[in-house]
Amino acid sequence: MALKSTEPLPNFRDARSLVMKLMAIPGTSGQETAVAEFIQAELRRVGVPPSAWTIDSAHRRTPIQGEMGNMALKLATASHATRRLGPRRMLMAHMDTVPICVGSRPVRRGNIVRSSDPRTGLGADDRAGVAVVLFVARELIRLEVDHPPLTFLWTVQEEIGLQGARHVRRGMLGKPSLAFNWDGGSPHKLTIGATGGYRMEINIRGIASHAGNKPEEGVSAIAISSAAITELHDTGWHGQIRKEGQYGTSNVGIIRGGQATNVVTDHVYVKAEARSHNGTFRKRIVREIQAAFRRAVKRVKNQRGRSGRVEFEGTLDYDSFCMDRHEPCVQAAESAIRSDGGEPELAIALGGVDANWMFAHGIPTVTLGCGQSNPHMVSESLDLRRFETACRIAWRLATATEGAGL
Repeated sequence: MALKSTEPLPNFRDARSLVMKLMAIPGTSGQETAVAEFIQAELRRVGVPPSAWTIDSAHRRTPIQGEMGNMALKLATASHATRRLGPRRMLMAHMDTVPICVGSRPVRRGNIVRSSDPRTGLGADDRAGVAVVLFVARELIRLEVDHPPLTFLWTVQEEIGLQGARHVRRGMLGKPSLAFNWDGGSPHKLTIGATGGYRMEINIRGIASHAGNKPEEGVSAIAISSAAITELHDTGWHGQIRKEGQYGTSNVGIIRGGQATNVVTDHVYVKAEARSHNGTFRKRIVREIQAAFRRAVKRVKNQRGRSGRVEFEGTLDYDSFCMDRHEPCVQAAESAIRSDGGEPELAIALGGVDANWMFAHGIPTVTLGCGQSNPHMVSESLDLRRFETACRIAWRLATATEGAGL
């Protein structure tokens, strides 16, 4: 029989209004200020002073110049019960959305929320996570519920390579022993590992010439790029990759080049990525991408036998990780889900999550979902019943009552 909590409980349906408001706030990567101000305003209403916030300077070290850094709030009391409830825990979510969600107009039909504008995504990734963490923080303070020492963290620039988590100032987190990150998917899904991602910029240099008078004098950077990408596709090194018992993915996501149809294009910029849970295989994917572009450079020549050249720059956005299911944060999350009547679903993510960098920083972090579906698409939706389930699970974890009945 589950133990019963004797502390007051929030009305979890109140979290619905928070998430509806948050999804309507524009805030892509690097433009999270309006979301942060909303969070601060909600917590000021329950007595959190401006001095309680810590905002780091992560945005000054990221590839883009953002408006602000990561934002943290620490709660701790000196009560005997708080000490009894164990070491510091951290609840976190990322504030940014992808550009397709700008202009979202959340509308509810039954328990499902979508954007009423068919041209935009909803932004439940990850405003639903932001709402879960905010709701728990607000209600803990409002109801004066006992809890272990807590850190609430809202990160920036997750959608462009987990940049906020990568550059977080660890000193402001208070050395949490257990950490829980809310992102996409089912509230019963526990992501205990994720792939690693390498991002690369490729500059293809050709030779310009008049496309009408002297096309044979030119070397088309577009032709080089096309030949390389076609080879990668035909040989199984683009998209889903299964080779020699290993699995990974790659994608050419950005191509820019050319200024006029009457000029043989002499420069094309390409941005690509490679992902795999196996770091050695991920490096192999990167080498295959580079080799395909080098071979294409040699194949595409002008009538004089001259060829172009290619330049590569790349960086590891985040490395892969996988936690043991006996890690304390995983066990706590499993217990919270079971106490709420659910069955935990352990998962390994094919994309990166902020937990990749938290794990690298020495903070084991399990990622839970909030009821979102089809992220980064105009068909994105949020199931409010599952969102409320995520709030209940988060409440259990924040109050260290994951083994108790609510």
